Amino acid sequence: MEKALPSLEAEAKTFTRGLVPKASGATLLTLSGELGAGKTAFTQALARTLGVTDAITSPTFVLMKIYQLPEEAAFRRLVHIDAYRLQGREDLAPLGFDEVLEDKDNLVVVEWPQQVDLMQSDYALTLMVNPDESRTITYGT
Repeated sequence: MEKALPSLEAEAKTFTRGLVPKASGATLLTLSGELGAGKTAFTQALARTLGVTDAITSPTFVLMKIYQLPEEAAFRRLVHIDAYRLQGREDLAPLGFDEVLEDKDNLVVVEWPQQVDLMQSDYALTLMVNPDESRTITYGT
């Protein structure tokens, strides 16, 4: 499904309403799109919707950031990974990625999944900037 985005904040709120933890394993969301498409901005809006009050910044240089979520949230942790500088799935190993994926209390958001050959996810979103600077989001699985 593809749709125009009135705002990333509104879309994140709508998207979050449908998120339910899986019975086993983390819930994995991948975000694709060119530089400046809004992947980190979407993650920031998602985090705010889930109740994160800390400043949400891109993990481009630290690669992974973990945010504790409030008790009332469906998940316990939001794990934000930026794979832009990585060269393959094996580059996720030092982050403990496999262990992160085993925990059903984790909502894992990975920007640039193609960099680490991460083609399977529970939710796959692609953000695109249109010529008029508006954005379009495409939902896949």
